Amino acid sequence: MTTEIADGVGFRSRRGPILIALMLSTGLVAIDATIVATAVPSIVDDIGGFTSFPWLFSAYLLAQAVSVPVYAKLSDVVGRKPIILSGIGLFLLASILCGLAWSMPALIAFRVLQGLGAGAIQPVSITIAGDIYTLAERAKVQGYLASVWAVSSVVGPTLGGILSSLGIWRWIFFINIPLCLLAGWMLVRTFHENVERTKHRVDYLGAGLLTVSLSLLILGALEGGQAWPWNSSISIAVFAVGALVFVAFLFVERRAAEPVLPPWVVSRRLLATTAMISFGVGAVILGLTSYVPTFLEGALATSPVFAGLALAALTIGWPISASQAGRFYLRIGFRRTALIGISVTVIGAAVLALTASSPNVLLVAVACFIVGLGLGLVATPSLIAAQSSVEWNERGVVTGTNLFARSIGSSIGVAVYGAIANAIYAGGPSGGPDPQTTVSASTAVFLAVLVSAVLTVIAVVAMPSSADKSIAAQTAAKTGVAPSQD
Repeated sequence: MTTEIADGVGFRSRRGPILIALMLSTGLVAIDATIVATAVPSIVDDIGGFTSFPWLFSAYLLAQAVSVPVYAKLSDVVGRKPIILSGIGLFLLASILCGLAWSMPALIAFRVLQGLGAGAIQPVSITIAGDIYTLAERAKVQGYLASVWAVSSVVGPTLGGILSSLGIWRWIFFINIPLCLLAGWMLVRTFHENVERTKHRVDYLGAGLLTVSLSLLILGALEGGQAWPWNSSISIAVFAVGALVFVAFLFVERRAAEPVLPPWVVSRRLLATTAMISFGVGAVILGLTSYVPTFLEGALATSPVFAGLALAALTIGWPISASQAGRFYLRIGFRRTALIGISVTVIGAAVLALTASSPNVLLVAVACFIVGLGLGLVATPSLIAAQSSVEWNERGVVTGTNLFARSIGSSIGVAVYGAIANAIYAGGPSGGPDPQTTVSASTAVFLAVLVSAVLTVIAVVAMPSSADKSIAAQTAAKTGVAPSQD
């Protein structure tokens, strides 16, 4: 297994090339999450399928979410390198196919392949960072990785708009080709791991049941109230079958020799609470990213560019605080750092919710920035606390579970927020998104985001004090004196 060597964090350190490769790999997923949206009009004009285009996003997110736990478990079994390289290869193939798509159904199918590739890239990148960097360095590394999302939030929509306006929308997928090749080449050249080869019994049945059940449950959350009414027979059937398959999965996992999602992931208090925190983080993020642009464009007729920049403040604040989180948790511990972060998040969400009735672009940007600062001090320490509590052969599953919880939080959050907004739009004077109704709907959604942040406080408070044992152990190893546990 790869060992931790403290030789500095940065591009010029010995691990710098690996960090660059991880940032490139993360960039593939980050840009793809934002670049497609601005090109939708051009795509529809070229290949048709206007009524189906929302599936470009739903299919991608669904495939990514359900595959994360499977890839995470496989990375603990066969190693990180083959899994992330497989993910990059699949993402490369899918990008080429997307660029060659001849119809909307074909493009949606190829987006599913892209999502499957992304499901391997994101969690394994974060797991590799947890493998090769020490506890004190991981927060700064997470800041580097988070900065990729900040840059992508601005570059993605801008680049997508430019390529779309030039009539070459297919290049939003083709530009992934050199990025995939470069990231793969750098990982092959610079990242080496020594995995003990033992015979494993792959839990194919458990993986299949988990994928089917989660696909149905997330599909119901994503499409409920949009593709079909919540109380319709198809909605009830999707959730019911998904729940039954999940129950079958739980029975299979109890007897599996090497379960894809081991029971200890949810039975350990630290891992369970950090997963709940990640769930809340996902709900808060998607609430803002889904409705802030709509709010500003619908209420103030703000241009998409300025609305996007206001939202980008969220992804600017996150890496700033994430990169400094290590200074906090090494001094006061993971739990107290996360408490500070969630408190800041609640303040930012409250500012946004309480001022939404009087729309102001600058105020929205400030509120998003505050929320980003808070989330960086919540997501990073809670993830690192979970990673630090396990050994190498469990770290992939733990990281994957954490990110999977965030995806589930995002999916359920979007479903709840969408139901709230749609109900207000339907009851408005025009039955649609006029400026005043947009303000009312957005205010209600932002209040729901505030509630999500407040509920996440409970999960942070429930984090056990054992979360800081790894900090105490490292401090004792370096100084020979264990720090106070008061």
